[in-house]
Amino acid sequence: MGRGAGPFPHEGRRTSERRTDRRRISFSHSDSFGRSAGDSRGATIAAVGALVLAALLPGALTDGSARALLGIPFEVVILVLLMVVLPWRPARIAVAVLFGAAVVAAMLLGALDLAWVATIDRPFRADGDWPELLAAAGVVADTTGPVGLGAVLVALVTILSALVWGLAVAALRVGRAVTASGRAGRRLTAVVAAAWIAGALLGSQLTPGVPLASADAARAIADTTQQTALGIREREGFERAIRADDYGPGDALLSALAGKDVVFAFIESYGRVAIDGSSFSGGIERVLRDGGDRLARDGYLSRSAFLSSPTFGGVSWLAHSTLQSGLWVDSPQKYAQLTASDRFTLARAFREAGWNTMDVVPSNKADWPAGTTFYRYARVLDSRNLGYRGPAFSYARVPDQFTWRQFHDSVLTPGHAPVMAEIDFVSSHTPWTPLPALLPWDDLGDGSVYEQQAAAGDPPVVVWQDPARVRKMYGESIQYSLGALFSYLETYDSPDLVLIVLGDHQPARIVSGADADHDVPITVIAKDPAVMARIDSWGWQEGVLPSRDAPVWRMDAFRNRFFAAFSDAQSAH
Repeated sequence: MGRGAGPFPHEGRRTSERRTDRRRISFSHSDSFGRSAGDSRGATIAAVGALVLAALLPGALTDGSARALLGIPFEVVILVLLMVVLPWRPARIAVAVLFGAAVVAAMLLGALDLAWVATIDRPFRADGDWPELLAAAGVVADTTGPVGLGAVLVALVTILSALVWGLAVAALRVGRAVTASGRAGRRLTAVVAAAWIAGALLGSQLTPGVPLASADAARAIADTTQQTALGIREREGFERAIRADDYGPGDALLSALAGKDVVFAFIESYGRVAIDGSSFSGGIERVLRDGGDRLARDGYLSRSAFLSSPTFGGVSWLAHSTLQSGLWVDSPQKYAQLTASDRFTLARAFREAGWNTMDVVPSNKADWPAGTTFYRYARVLDSRNLGYRGPAFSYARVPDQFTWRQFHDSVLTPGHAPVMAEIDFVSSHTPWTPLPALLPWDDLGDGSVYEQQAAAGDPPVVVWQDPARVRKMYGESIQYSLGALFSYLETYDSPDLVLIVLGDHQPARIVSGADADHDVPITVIAKDPAVMARIDSWGWQEGVLPSRDAPVWRMDAFRNRFFAAFSDAQSAH
């Protein structure tokens, strides 16, 4: 017997083999990434399908077409090659997790692109659009409550984490299968890689517009990097534009409006689609025609046209800052730059010319530093100090009619100094339900009278299941906002009022349609013929309902033309 063999010569070898088998079984069942002893060909095929589908999905989201789910994804080819050549298992796990995280990040960017195009008509920009996610979260909270927002965020984090983990599991399974196949697996991987390279070099397409060689996930991340670099260059050019101003402090501006109360009234989502032959525009046009007739009977004059807004479907403050600054502010990045600067605004010009300036923002529930530091408003009114004690109508915290009444009662008091105000009317803000209805002005009180109206309307989760109903509710919201405007002018005689009424942007694509432009109506209303004479050269149409061929200006052109029209000749640039 050999040394240490014991009385049974084969016992040691059998025991060793059993221990090895137990270690193999234990190792197989303890793999935290889902390796099991029951690996099957079907599960491996499913894993390959999951990897391919996930890598192609970012392109399908960006393209908006299922055709993009065809092709050979570059990311999966590289993944499998790395799984074959990397001998160290922790390295393979790291690659699998990085692959899952990168693909999920690309999917998220694709989904954000899809959402941004559907709502504000441009792709998501990772270099500056993150604040808009916070704004979108605010809308969700207003619609569903804080608990609903928390549930959405928890579900989102859970889903994204599960996707990363699931793709990592699939990647490791495919890597094991290819490695276990030996030379046949390596040969198949080489053939697929060669097919991708040939397809990329030759521009081969599976169907028209769908390339054989895909790299959608990698492209999504590369595009984000490129956008960031482009954003840096845009910041430099925009900074130069901020400094190159035709007007500034010390200019003798706005003398033709001396003694007038000037109000810039933004009606949320009031776009060209509201009056341009849509399924819901008939009711809006009737409100405008009827309101225009009533204004004319009361001695008001009006001129209308269109402005092209820098934003679409949302992000209203980009339009407000564009009108005020004379700069094309089409991104949150530019807005942040602008509001950190000393650019001369309409509000600042009015304040320096002696007007009592204010901004009325019924949707705000927190301090807004830019209102005083950039626009230089002497006063800001919001949901906290408008005296409203009634219910919120989803996003719209204060009904437009109540905003008009409070502005008149608290600002346009007898003997007041001339006022310049920007007022944001938000009853027509998405989700357009529930909606208030016009009430007798003396019945408004502190807003408690609206309790039954807010409770009677269907919540957004009900209305938004039906696109046709969404469009109908949008139309009704614009009718309400315009109706409140005309009712105010008819009820409260304001001979010294100069009112500039305009939309901030078109509504989201679900309402506007795929081919809608960025145009919004704008109307100047006043009783003084001298005011209208100042804008005769603009060529705007009479009345409050511009026709399809009415003039269209870019919104950033308005400030300079307004200064020139209402300032003494020697101060016009």
